[in-house]
Amino acid sequence: MDLAILTSQFLGWAQPIATSFGYFGILLISFIASSSIFLPIPAFILVFAFGAVLNPLLVGLFAGIGCALGELTGYGLGMGGRKIIEKRYEKFLKKYKKWFKGKKFFYVIVLFAATPLPSDVVGIVGGMFKYEIKRFLIASFFGKFIMNTTIALGGYYGIKWVLTISGGL
Repeated sequence: MDLAILTSQFLGWAQPIATSFGYFGILLISFIASSSIFLPIPAFILVFAFGAVLNPLLVGLFAGIGCALGELTGYGLGMGGRKIIEKRYEKFLKKYKKWFKGKKFFYVIVLFAATPLPSDVVGIVGGMFKYEIKRFLIASFFGKFIMNTTIALGGYYGIKWVLTISGGL
């Protein structure tokens, strides 16, 4: 299926939910989009659009919460696939286990969550190494909050700017 068609269908389904339920709708849509592993669902388009009409900080907050909770699917996949991976890559896992359980991995999670880097992969690795789930959620939230708030602020200022230069305001 064409990605443009998939994006259009998702937006057609998600926009009424976000409109009807406000901030909670944004949380729900962000959760669903972030739960899909390896398939890019463009919830950021709604975050951008709703940042222009709602409070962009609250849009970023609720989208960040939804995205962080959605990242648990990758974490769960990592925990579930651990046994398979342990058998094949036992030496690798033993060698890097301490690093992935340490404080540095927290910042890696934040970095991947705050940027377009594949945060699903970090979630899978976190689950594989049994990284503390509470720390994983907190790091994911910080990163997703930064990213979604930036996108929502872009919508807030960007759409106003476009309307200003086009004579709409």
